[in-house]
Amino acid sequence: MINKIVFIFTWLIISVSQHNIAQNSRNVIDVQIDTIKYRLNKLNQKTTFEIYCNDEVIEIINRHLERRIKYYNNRKEKFVYYLEMFEKHLKENKIPLEIKYLPIVESMLDPKAVSRAGATGLWQFMFYTGLKNGLRNNSYVDERIDPVKSTMAACRYLTKLYEIYPDWNLALASYNAGPGNVRKAIRNSGGKSDYWEIRPFLPKETANYIPKFIATMYLIEYAKEYGVDFSRKHNSFSKIGRLAVKEKISLKHVADFLKFPLDSIRFLNPSYTHEIIPFQEDKKNYLTLPKEEIRKLLSNENNFYSYSKEEFNNSAKKLPEFYTRNSRIKYKVKYGDYLGKIAKKFGVKISDIKKWNKLDGDYIKENQRLIVYPKKIPRN
Repeated sequence: MINKIVFIFTWLIISVSQHNIAQNSRNVIDVQIDTIKYRLNKLNQKTTFEIYCNDEVIEIINRHLERRIKYYNNRKEKFVYYLEMFEKHLKENKIPLEIKYLPIVESMLDPKAVSRAGATGLWQFMFYTGLKNGLRNNSYVDERIDPVKSTMAACRYLTKLYEIYPDWNLALASYNAGPGNVRKAIRNSGGKSDYWEIRPFLPKETANYIPKFIATMYLIEYAKEYGVDFSRKHNSFSKIGRLAVKEKISLKHVADFLKFPLDSIRFLNPSYTHEIIPFQEDKKNYLTLPKEEIRKLLSNENNFYSYSKEEFNNSAKKLPEFYTRNSRIKYKVKYGDYLGKIAKKFGVKISDIKKWNKLDGDYIKENQRLIVYPKKIPRN
């Protein structure tokens, strides 16, 4: 009997305890949701964007809070560097500064990010969209990966989209889906022109795009409340300059000559496919470095170019061929290559390669030279 009473008493204590824990958890969640709603309303008052404080936005914020905040904290130096640079160009182009958060949604601030569809860089430009907005792509340089040039191109493109749809939510939806899909959604909604009203008629990815953007804006704006400090003191590269090269140079040559970390030079110059900056008569290519390092280079400019030239001459490694899209190249067949693989690499048809090289069958051999007119530039 006594054992039975003890068992019942213990069960009651555990039940009450579990109830209290559950109640406290609910209270914490409720407080957190109330806090998020309050902060979103504050953001809405100071931004040009129409911020809907709906369940979906709150769900994304809660889902990303722990994982994204940890990610941001581990990469805060990179975030501060890019966000300051974005802000400078957005301000010059009279674009809302909050759009500096867009590349976080697009690429998580990875300049070499490539989507399944082939969108590339911080701002995720497709090849033709990049080309229309002034971004070059050849076998040595992909300007979609250049942080500064791609940001300038994004500003141009966003300005065009805002001229089509003078509402920043719709302009961002167009950035993601294209102006045609937004036009179609407006038509299917019966002519409505508010993003939240046409949202059910947009492609699924675009319907989630603005909520993700708002959630990202919230997480960065209130990062300090979650223990992440995005202050300027974390920007290791606050004073950066760009130097037009007068001859081809290697990033490694720069690092060795200046005794400056190669990883830092790579970070500042991600768009050079082979880590070589080519010299072109008709187009300037830039080396990005801290201003102090540029001063050092300029004061020893002749010595540096002589050193770089000697290093290239002494290298046993042959330099990659320079070519642009649709230019004629001679591709050297490598071990493991076959026509389908080469065709995919350069964005052409197998039948085209056969026609250009007068091949009767599919047989090719290692070290054979094939004429190709690339429709896309491979990354390596």
